[in-house]
Amino acid sequence: MIENQFIRTISLLGEENFELLQKSHIAIFGLGGVGGYALEALARSGIQTFTLCDFSKVSISNLNRQILATVPSIGNDKTSEAEQRVKSINIKADVNIKNLYFSHENIEDFHFEDYDFVIDCIDSVTSKILLIKTCHEKNIPIISSMGTGNKCDITMLAVDKIKNTSICPLARVMRKELKNLGIFDTKVVYSKEIPLTPTMDFSNAEIRKN
Repeated sequence: MIENQFIRTISLLGEENFELLQKSHIAIFGLGGVGGYALEALARSGIQTFTLCDFSKVSISNLNRQILATVPSIGNDKTSEAEQRVKSINIKADVNIKNLYFSHENIEDFHFEDYDFVIDCIDSVTSKILLIKTCHEKNIPIISSMGTGNKCDITMLAVDKIKNTSICPLARVMRKELKNLGIFDTKVVYSKEIPLTPTMDFSNAEIRKN
């Protein structure tokens, strides 16, 4: 049964395209509400090689929106939970985990030349800029997730070049910073929805940082 687990994907894409998909090395930076689901979809699509980067642990406030978050996983590293999740889906998967905060200090720990595609799901603007800049310089395809906090309408999600974004506050900051670097065409996922105003003030630092 395991041997045929991707039969529907193969029938949809064809064997040759599936082999290309299977041989791809995907790097995902950030394993929270966006990165976790991206990883899930890719693992179930047949991708076998991943590099996964995140420095945080699963917290109770993650349970409402993050696929890696379960009650037993609270307090565990997201990277280790992600590795277990992928291998529970595809026992042949090769998962390289980087349990750290991506920055200039550890960029040499990453082998970008091995990556076929990068998915940016980082919260930090500084780290996002560094990741996009690095991929731009090395000519590695990347898609970057903008902000979707306090938004509910999934029909307002869009994929476009960063220079064409609007509404999203994070995209506005990223657009300005990347423009200063001469980067205009990075592909991003963002929402055109006006953010809702929360009915409660979650000022607790532990909740905000996760």
